[in-house]
Amino acid sequence: MEEKKYYALSNPISVLLNKEPEDFRRKDLLKLIELKQLEKITFHYIALDGKLKELKIPVANAGQAETILAEGERVDGSSLYKGLVDMGLSDLYVVPVYRTAFLNPFDDKSLDFICRYLDKNGQPVHFALDNILARAHQLFKQHSGLELRALGELEFFLLSENNQKIYPAQKQCGYHSSSPFLKSGQVLDEMVHYITQITGAVKYAHSEVGYVESVHSDLEEISGKRAEQLEIEFLPRPVEQMADYLVLARWLIRNVAYKHGMIATFTPKIEEGVAGNGLHIHLELVKNGQNVMTGADGRLSEEALRLIGGLCEYADSLTAFGNTVSSAYLRLVPNLEAPTRICWSDLNRSAMIRVPLGWTNIRNLARLVNPGEEDELIRQEGRQTVELRSPDGSALIHLLLAGITMAADWAFRKDLSIFQGRQPLELAQKLYVQGNIFKDKTLLETLPRLPGSCVESARILREKRELYERDGVFPPSIIDYVAKMLEEENDEFMNKKLADLPADDRLHETRRIMHKDLHKH
Repeated sequence: MEEKKYYALSNPISVLLNKEPEDFRRKDLLKLIELKQLEKITFHYIALDGKLKELKIPVANAGQAETILAEGERVDGSSLYKGLVDMGLSDLYVVPVYRTAFLNPFDDKSLDFICRYLDKNGQPVHFALDNILARAHQLFKQHSGLELRALGELEFFLLSENNQKIYPAQKQCGYHSSSPFLKSGQVLDEMVHYITQITGAVKYAHSEVGYVESVHSDLEEISGKRAEQLEIEFLPRPVEQMADYLVLARWLIRNVAYKHGMIATFTPKIEEGVAGNGLHIHLELVKNGQNVMTGADGRLSEEALRLIGGLCEYADSLTAFGNTVSSAYLRLVPNLEAPTRICWSDLNRSAMIRVPLGWTNIRNLARLVNPGEEDELIRQEGRQTVELRSPDGSALIHLLLAGITMAADWAFRKDLSIFQGRQPLELAQKLYVQGNIFKDKTLLETLPRLPGSCVESARILREKRELYERDGVFPPSIIDYVAKMLEEENDEFMNKKLADLPADDRLHETRRIMHKDLHKH
């Protein structure tokens, strides 16, 4: 076997087996268990709340390990998907995906996997969140002949004891700070280390804008703590893979924080006037392994414009999966780099969809600042993406990406009956903007609004449920579940009620709303 080149942050299992994750087989994993003298196999799987669950399976002999890896285990679906699975028919199989194998950084005796749910007939369980996403992507590939890749920007606050008063940071000035002004850099390094080793898909990490010197809250868990906002951004991967990576990364981030006596939260807002936690999603369309987002002239391709049109069509209902708690609608306000209107633009952080720089028609930039460099990097693949900026840290990630994939599919459908008179290319042309939309009131009033509450988002989801249920992708029970969850926030008139309160009462109630969902998803 040819010896491969590996680096310090390469997947440790790949290094040991001299194989890439896609080539992992059961015999390789059994060899690994014996070589590392591992004591258990841990299965992880996505439940209805969008979090990773786990099953720890001790391994006493080779036969038991092989059976577990070959057949999976059974779990109680009525507890994991409460309300969707009848207690009388509750058993589901969880079966490991071999390419997801990783050595647990918090348990050196465990070999861990992401699993898929199968039913009694060995078929993917139709209501499982990851299987919904897989169906959506298969539908999109069938209709478009393209693959959809995604990358997420995970923003979160890391809260710690406020013991050091030196080198204080300034409010809303934390973007790309370095130590000693940034206090949690080493913890961020540890998070990046594990996520990179396990996924191989981290692009970079940095501190973000938000900073609170001392959190004011009725919750003992966070009261008085310093909060630093951080971000870990990923590299593009097939949309199903990215969903798994983002959920796994949230699990890793929380565990590293816990190890250091800190708290990591992805909640949309933590303090008034301080940047919230977005979950921006970048998307690219790929054909035969090549990015097709730009044409020969360097401009966005028709495929990219179709994708943008699809996202605009679905935007208001997508908030049902991407903005699932009341505080999400305290983040979606003007002038804090969070969108409130449905539109798109180039390099424009006031727009809902942004087209970032993509190295289009420009290469080898380092040669411009290093004139002595003679070697040229030859890269054929494009790097252009489009960025959806409305989702936040409360997102149900698999359902959000499934909804985004359905938006992409809508934009490429040939049977025009589903367009109902709305064309993706026309939408893209109509909703293009330039400049800061919040400074142009005339323009602002012409643009469709995003919902202003969970209740409004639920209403739109119910009205537009066919956009998701078509072709049997989203089960009606999932749409009903999400809509009911949103309606229970009872926040339709939240902003008006807050505005009518005296200043001190309004601030106290705002913080209560912000802090009630620290760890929901």
